[in-house]
Amino acid sequence: MAGCSLSHPSKNGRCSSRMLLAPRKDKLYKIVSKPRLIMALASNEEGGIRAGERLYLGMDFGTSGARYALIDKQGTIHSEGKREYPVLMNEEKMDWVRSWRAALFSLLEDIPIHLCPLVASISIDGTSATTLIVDSNTGEPLWRPFLYNESCPDALPTVKSVAPANHTVCSGSSTLCKLVSWWNIEGSNKKSALLLHQADWLLWLLHGKLGVSDYNNALKVGYDPASDSYPSWLRSQPYSQLLPSVIAPGTSIGNLKEEIRTQFVFSSAISLVLPLHLVSFFNLANFKTAFDDLQNTSLQVTSLGSTLAIKLLSTTRIDDARFGVYSHRLDDKWLVGGASNTGGAVLKQFFTDDQLLKLSEQINPMEASPLDYYPLKAVGERFPVADPNLVPRLHPRPESDVEYLHGILESIARIEAKAYNLLKDLGATQVEEVFTAGGGAKNEKWTKIRERVLGLPVSRAMQTEAAYGAALLALKGAPHDSY
Repeated sequence: MAGCSLSHPSKNGRCSSRMLLAPRKDKLYKIVSKPRLIMALASNEEGGIRAGERLYLGMDFGTSGARYALIDKQGTIHSEGKREYPVLMNEEKMDWVRSWRAALFSLLEDIPIHLCPLVASISIDGTSATTLIVDSNTGEPLWRPFLYNESCPDALPTVKSVAPANHTVCSGSSTLCKLVSWWNIEGSNKKSALLLHQADWLLWLLHGKLGVSDYNNALKVGYDPASDSYPSWLRSQPYSQLLPSVIAPGTSIGNLKEEIRTQFVFSSAISLVLPLHLVSFFNLANFKTAFDDLQNTSLQVTSLGSTLAIKLLSTTRIDDARFGVYSHRLDDKWLVGGASNTGGAVLKQFFTDDQLLKLSEQINPMEASPLDYYPLKAVGERFPVADPNLVPRLHPRPESDVEYLHGILESIARIEAKAYNLLKDLGATQVEEVFTAGGGAKNEKWTKIRERVLGLPVSRAMQTEAAYGAALLALKGAPHDSY
């Protein structure tokens, strides 16, 4: 069962709550000595960090790995790092719960020890609609996680029968469809179950308070961020008892558990801050300005990571499950967009990083590729076409690898253009310039291709990793006396 320890399997296939503690090389908790703490603080003085300086930790759990960024109140990065998800198997299947947990505590271990006492707050973001059903008393997973791109068509008729037409939840990959699919499983433990999103569960490992989420993560389970409540059509359903309580992203929800604070030499006043999903949207030079003054509604970002995600800041809220479009709330504005299954993960199926670099250099980005693909890793698309049965189209493959790569890059750019045109047709604010985050932002030839296909200027964000955005949110949500 997901979450079980390999070294301490339970008899019934489930694991006790104590097995959700931080995995350590020396079994469980390493108590940090007082001399070691003094050495850590002395190292800060030698390293030029001002007395009283506080730092803010952001962690991003993406589709292929996890990253952290540690910043000060000016936004300067003091440390950053990445961990791939370890391949931990359970009955010949990937045990994602154990893998995420291992990555979380590995990232915490990677933070330089002399910086840990300076951390004032932590925020974690995860993939949209990645869903866990856990025991409401212990946090123990009752079922394997439903991943962000997983579709549950068996639950869709039930969801459509209760939700308004074209509501965000009326998609097989919505969190609500995943909840209903689990609810309908014979023998499921409904009485003590609780729904959590990936980021909710990871933060729970650190603060110990079960059942807390934010209104952006809860969007795809049916929460209405405009009214700040679950709608009546959802509250009347029997499975509504599993829904978490919801507060605003950027809100401090408590302090770090004492045993983890001691283990990693964090300060006694460190706070945990609820995430703003897809914080990579604001990984721009004017991120802090955008948070402080959201009058600028000409901000758009494409995140080119393992998948392609698009968000634009709009005064108009748009939700339409027919196209996989939804809106996250950001103060009195809306982050409108969606996430496609195309992206860098498809490229990794055919090319190594070194090949991508060398082949890209040989592409003429001003020439249109005649190849017409729909690059997907597997059957199914979420946005700008919501079709769980859409088949990948990656043929014919030319003899030239340069031509093949050119065709895939251009086809992904066409999907991006279709997405922005769709948002415009649905009434979103006009796009003027596109900022790019994620690994794909580093490919200059791809950027030129996208500029030609989009007909818009395309710029690389100064900070391209979502972990940086999470760190800025940790700064925003930190207690005022920690600045």
